[in-house]
Amino acid sequence: MSSLAPNEFRSETTYLNTASYGLPSRRALTATAEANARWAAGRGGPMTDDALVPELRAKFARLLTGAQPDHIALGSGVAGLVGPVAAALPPGAEVLLATGEFASVSMAFVHRRDLAVRVVPLAELAAQVRPETALVAVSVVQSADGRITDLTELRVATAANGARLLVDATQAAGWLPLNFADADYWVCATFKWLIGARSTAFFAATPEAAADVRPIGPSWYAAEDRWAELYDPRALAATTRRFDATPDWLGVVAASAGLSLIEELTVEKINAHNLDLADRFRAGLAELGREPGPGRSAIVVVPGAADLAPRLERADVVVSARAGALRFAFHLYNDESDVDRALEALVI
Repeated sequence: MSSLAPNEFRSETTYLNTASYGLPSRRALTATAEANARWAAGRGGPMTDDALVPELRAKFARLLTGAQPDHIALGSGVAGLVGPVAAALPPGAEVLLATGEFASVSMAFVHRRDLAVRVVPLAELAAQVRPETALVAVSVVQSADGRITDLTELRVATAANGARLLVDATQAAGWLPLNFADADYWVCATFKWLIGARSTAFFAATPEAAADVRPIGPSWYAAEDRWAELYDPRALAATTRRFDATPDWLGVVAASAGLSLIEELTVEKINAHNLDLADRFRAGLAELGREPGPGRSAIVVVPGAADLAPRLERADVVVSARAGALRFAFHLYNDESDVDRALEALVI
């Protein structure tokens, strides 16, 4: 099984670390280089590419089946986009989190001392939703071990109990099909599976859910008529765009290029590719007598093997150590030879 885009990437290693950050595509490198060249020549600064922002909203909306561009806001990182949702909860509100959840999802709730935060195992999350629960916050795919949240089951539970659902799609968008109706709030960084930029992230919300929260420290870019209101602010945008932060336009250029490649390949094709590689790796681990973590995902962990990370690094196999495990992540630029080299490095 070959890479899905062999002409777009030029890694010199066996790169299996997309769960930490994705590789930039050739088209993204070219586009950002051209933007920087225009800037250096004094023929257009980063804002010259502002026209890409609505296109980028539309591209992410298409990844969330059922979403529209007006449902999408741009930020710089997931934690800052979770913040308004946490701030809108009344004192004493119950927030349900999964054990081992990624800190950017959890911290806004944990460190707001007047909330009642409950932490339960991921497998029990839906069953633990109760009438007292105001919000459930969870990653679609767990960063530590690749387990996939059953959003359909969780959505039924939150709806039945009148709770809102916030999900982080950072480890899912780009390889896992997603439906906008499966959550009230979505946050997603672009620098991992969306092969975008560290400085660009998305917030998505239904109009009803967005009405329950308000921007914290809105910038000029979130105004209804941003150019007319530069020195006379009057109204925030009527759509979810009111949560916009001022973009890093170079990040927008890179993220737009990355999403264009994902759209060309399609999430469905990337999903099949990534899971096939992960399955091959799981089978190879079994032959080595190593038990991978549970579930079928593009992220595969080898529990208790974190101490082997230096060995893989010496073999130019780039992975990450998380929660005592070695974490391998398979994406569109990987092929069967990457799987085989990773397995060889584990037995050297």
